[in-house]
Amino acid sequence: MSIAIKLSDELAQDAKLYAAVNHRSVPKQIEYWSRIGKLAEANPDLPFSFIQETLLAIEESKELAQLSEYQFG
Repeated sequence: MSIAIKLSDELAQDAKLYAAVNHRSVPKQIEYWSRIGKLAEANPDLPFSFIQETLLAIEESKELAQLSEYQFG
């Protein structure tokens, strides 16, 4: 579902800059920031780098479908 929302010019400009650097569209950049913000609020004790690395690991595991659960012992 998509909806139209109003954003400040400053946020739109920041998103455009970061989107270009990260090879994302402006809406995808804002979605990324939203996702990070939600996770940071839900997990205030976790550092940003840990959240970011966890999201990266999740995406990598989706691409590598042949991964299996590690068996200890």
